[in-house]
Amino acid sequence: MTNESIYTYFIDNQKTVGHQSVIVGLRELNSSEMIDFCSNSSIISPPITNERFNFTSNYEIRIYTSGCYYLDTNNNWQSDGLIVGSLTNHYQTQCYSTHLTTFASGFIVLPAPINWNYVFANADFSKNKTIYITLIIVCILYILLIIYARYKDKKDVEKLGVTPLPDNHKCDQYFYQILVFTGHRKDAGTKSKVHFILVGDDDETQVRTFADPHRNILQRGGIDAFVMTVPK
Repeated sequence: MTNESIYTYFIDNQKTVGHQSVIVGLRELNSSEMIDFCSNSSIISPPITNERFNFTSNYEIRIYTSGCYYLDTNNNWQSDGLIVGSLTNHYQTQCYSTHLTTFASGFIVLPAPINWNYVFANADFSKNKTIYITLIIVCILYILLIIYARYKDKKDVEKLGVTPLPDNHKCDQYFYQILVFTGHRKDAGTKSKVHFILVGDDDETQVRTFADPHRNILQRGGIDAFVMTVPK
């Protein structure tokens, strides 16, 4: 923004408790106003008006706030006795102090608004092929991963719970839970039927079989739980 083409003036500057607002108006100077207000010799009041004007050139405006602060004995930032000088700009801050306390200054720069008209005007596929193709590939991979993860979740649910052995009898009144751990080495699992005999001090069972008609058992790295019933 240059002084030769644009004039800035303040319409309102009001301060209430906990709030301060500044309304700024901009308009382009005409040829006679540029001579009157841009010459160093003229002292004329600013041409404040509410009329609309059209700009013939592009301009930019930067809004920032500045202040001077010091740390008090309670380690809190205070500003009493400090005044921001007239030479303050967005590169440096001029501070006037009435005491010898060490002070500092900072800025809060307001973010520039997003020009959505410019964004959507340049968002067509022909100008951004790489970006759109990358997003499409990432979305496809994400959907495939979700489907695969859902499939594995269903398989994990199938592994939960305890499976009764198919050769259990309804009249048996003694129950044993058997946990079978399969190793993580290569080819540790098996698809063969596994039979076993449980032997105790007083008796032994008949040949029993590990089986589950609803899922694969004895897979690599798996833990299978079975319930075996015996008459005594």
